[in-house]
Amino acid sequence: MTGQDVRETEHRITVKAPAQIVYRLLAEVPDWPLIFPPTVYAHRIEGTDREERIQIWATANGEAKTWVSRRELDPQRMRIRFRQEVSQPPVAAMGGTWFVEERAPGGCRVRLLHDYRAVDDDPERLRWIDDAVERNSHAELTALKHTAELAGASADLRLSFEDTVLVNGEGKDAFDFINEAGLWSQRLPHVSRVDLREEVPGLQWLTMDTVARDGSTHTTRSVRVSFPHERIVYKQVQVPALMTLHTGEWLFEERTGGVAVTSRHTVAINEANIVPVLGAGCGVEDAKAYVHAALSANSLATLGHARAYAESRRGVGG
Repeated sequence: MTGQDVRETEHRITVKAPAQIVYRLLAEVPDWPLIFPPTVYAHRIEGTDREERIQIWATANGEAKTWVSRRELDPQRMRIRFRQEVSQPPVAAMGGTWFVEERAPGGCRVRLLHDYRAVDDDPERLRWIDDAVERNSHAELTALKHTAELAGASADLRLSFEDTVLVNGEGKDAFDFINEAGLWSQRLPHVSRVDLREEVPGLQWLTMDTVARDGSTHTTRSVRVSFPHERIVYKQVQVPALMTLHTGEWLFEERTGGVAVTSRHTVAINEANIVPVLGAGCGVEDAKAYVHAALSANSLATLGHARAYAESRRGVGG
């Protein structure tokens, strides 16, 4: 990309971890929601270990965006080039490069370069992009450093689990119940307030107050991506005190005579808040057990109501 209206930026950070580990974190796109705060969901559309097309759903300046990029991967030089195929307004075009450069033994420097242009070369739109690139680049590099340097400790704080129910009904009806989260305060007893925004079809902002078993209320805010009628993936951008990360997925799999609906969670425990929330003497395993029980209870309650809704509608309209 050339021209006077193209902005070029560079952000960098030093990481006390082997360059190969850092490069691998950047290369494995499906893991990005677990590493980078702005990334909600990412997957490879097609490609090889050298070239690929990926789609990313992420937040920028409080807005949810999605785009498709082409990437060129060079593991020998530890360099990844990327270019958006079709950018989302106010971005007219964007690309860049990740460089992972070995430094002192066991360490490296990461440089993230961007080049971009605003729609109609509008100065206000360009300032919006400047802010988004600055904020997201800083967040991504800081998170990359944290993940690479504390790989073992981060893994110890992480927990993944799932719950499944079998529904004797149509998958579309079960999907609709989960997708229509704006109605959850009317349909789910553990949801006291909900606000759903879907300015772009299939890309939702969901804010809700959830009542826990002990009667306390927790406010969460999530970005959700819907793939009718197969799955809904989400990432909480506002999490309860015991967590630093919460990603999830609702999966709908057709079975003979019905559909299996699964709720999957991956969370990371906020170690600093264990004692303030759970009390003296509690540790990481206690926090994991507490979070697992709370999330599983809510998931099973939601799944139970989704099953009842779908089964009540079996044959409707047929």
